[in-house]
This record gives sequence, C-alpha cells and structure tokens, in this order.
Amino acid sequence: MPRAKYRVFSVAVMVLSTIVFVYTLTTALWYVPTGEASSAEQPTLAVSSSSPARLSIPALHIDASVQKVGVKADGSMATPSNFADVAWYKYGTVPGQLGSAVISGHVDNGLALAGVFKHLPELRVGDDVYIEQQDGNRLHFVVEAIESYPYKDAPAEKIFAHNDAARLNLVTCEGVWVKSEKTYDHRLVVFTKLVAS
Repeated sequence: MPRAKYRVFSVAVMVLSTIVFVYTLTTALWYVPTGEASSAEQPTLAVSSSSPARLSIPALHIDASVQKVGVKADGSMATPSNFADVAWYKYGTVPGQLGSAVISGHVDNGLALAGVFKHLPELRVGDDVYIEQQDGNRLHFVVEAIESYPYKDAPAEKIFAHNDAARLNLVTCEGVWVKSEKTYDHRLVVFTKLVAS
C-alpha cells in the first residue's frame, strides 16, 4: 500500500475508533443506572392482595362490612345494598396494592336516617383508616386530603386511577338533594394513603 494511502487509512481508522469510543463512553455515562430507589422513594404496599372484608375509622366509630360492587346501568360505580355496609369497587385496585382503591358508602337513606358515611365530612387530615382483609391482615391508611366535587364533575382519573402509591379513596354524597335525579349534588372524597405497618 502506498505511504500516502496508508496514512489516510490510518487516520480514518483512528477517527472512526475515536468516534466509537466517545459514543460508547457518552452512552455509558448518560444511561448509567443510578441504583435502586431508596426506601423513602419506594411506595408502601401491602404484602397480601386479599380483598377487603371490613373498614374501620376509629375517629368516626365506623366498623363496617365491605361489599364488592361493579357498575350500574349508567356506568357509574354501584353503591352498597344497605346503609350500614360500604362497597368496594371490585374492578379497580385492591386496597393495599399500587393504585387507587375506592370504597363508597351512603350518607343517609333518603329519609334523613344516617348512613355509614353520614359523618365522613368530620374526618381530618392525619386521621386513621383501617382495612381488614379476607385473609386477616390489617392495613393502615392515613387521611391526606378531603375534597368535595359537583357530582357530574368529580375527577374520575384522580379518584380511580391515581397510581403513584397504595391509596384508598372513600366516597359519599353531600350537598343538596336533586329530586329529579334522586341523588345529592356533590360527592365528598376522602383521599388516604397506605402507611408502613
């Protein structure tokens, strides 16, 4: 090979090698794993994925059986069949698992006799909520926020699909009775989060 061609070939190989080296180094440094998230960053999850059996809220003296419900004909979440029990949305998240589990309860029976969630508005941020699972495990949730929404504008995504942690959202009616639609005009939502045992 003539000397001039050899020099050009050598320079080309060196440039190509340098480009490959720089690309590999940059990729390795840019995408280097940062290690596992610290325990503070890991969401708390229940060990068991057993379905809920009972809901208790000590501050309100609530200790209620949990029914499993789906959806009504209009596509909304079904409600408990009586005024003493609460209802878990069985097509959603199991309480204690990653995502938003939803439990509803009646505020009253239409004759102003108190339902299981009559006093839900009295809960405060920091109050405790417990779920007893079918397998006997007990989960501890803490109230993070309490919000009220017009019943036709309740944020379904926030209530049913917030999945950054193990959440339990409690829902009931409040506000003014809308006779034509046989419901109250607002929904009260208590947002809770699972805490480590």
